[in-house]
Amino acid sequence: MSPRPRVKQCPTAAPISRFFLLALADTQQLQLLHFCLFLGISLAALLGNGLIISAVACGHHLHTPMFFFLLNLALTDLGSICTTVPKAMHNSLWDTRNISYAGCAAQVFIFFISAEFSLLTIMSYDRYASICKPLHYGTLLGSRACAHMAAAAWASGFLNALLHTTNTFSLPLCQGNALGQFFCEIPHILKLSCSESYLRKFGLTVVSAFLLLGCFVFMVFSYLQIFRAVLRIPSEQGRHKGFSTCLPHLAVLSLFLSTAAFAHLKPPSISSPFLDLALSVLYSVVPPALNSLIYSLRNQELKAAVSTLMTGWLQKH
Repeated sequence: MSPRPRVKQCPTAAPISRFFLLALADTQQLQLLHFCLFLGISLAALLGNGLIISAVACGHHLHTPMFFFLLNLALTDLGSICTTVPKAMHNSLWDTRNISYAGCAAQVFIFFISAEFSLLTIMSYDRYASICKPLHYGTLLGSRACAHMAAAAWASGFLNALLHTTNTFSLPLCQGNALGQFFCEIPHILKLSCSESYLRKFGLTVVSAFLLLGCFVFMVFSYLQIFRAVLRIPSEQGRHKGFSTCLPHLAVLSLFLSTAAFAHLKPPSISSPFLDLALSVLYSVVPPALNSLIYSLRNQELKAAVSTLMTGWLQKH
């Protein structure tokens, strides 16, 4: 009788009560510099997104589908910033690295990446309907349709976050509790799990890739139709106006996708702690802070509404 094959056993995983995040710097001076940098970025994000939310909510002439989805995007940006940056600032200021197990799970669950990507997809459809189907725009994007789309984006983000959080934190973690990231991110947590759980890791990857690929294909198709429609406009002024309405969305989308894709798909040969940290800041912190600036600078209606809002506030105070 041939000997029974040995099954590789995962070592017993001790209960983990906290994780250790990546240190932003080795010296106190650099840590204070990172604290000031994060403070500036977070204040810019809070101010910019807060002004957009207030301007859209108070300006009745901005109660259109485009600005309604922009308001929802600003909410996701605020949620993303408030989920990751305060803890990084606290660790830099107090020279610590730890985060509780519950706090780490909360960061994974509340980090609104999937909801933001869904909203960017819906916003590409809004631009498609506005340029390619202008006569049917009111029908395709009525108030009820917009509410359903926004609810679907938030619901998909919630369900996706719930699925990934429960699956990730139900895995036995056998490789310590040190994360190579300044906030809790699923790929870095999965590196701590046992190798026997590769099927569940693969399942999480497939689900995420399927959703992201579906949204990406939809956006590419939408913009191909948009560019075809804009190039058929006879006047140069009309073509410029058509492209200018899409430019802010394309800029936000390109910044988000390029930095996130390069951070997760770059070859290991060019990986370094400094580069990994810089890329993680670029795709997780910088876009939520810049989105409001990009839209405000390129949209005259929004710029005028924000200016009116700030002028009225200053006059009252």
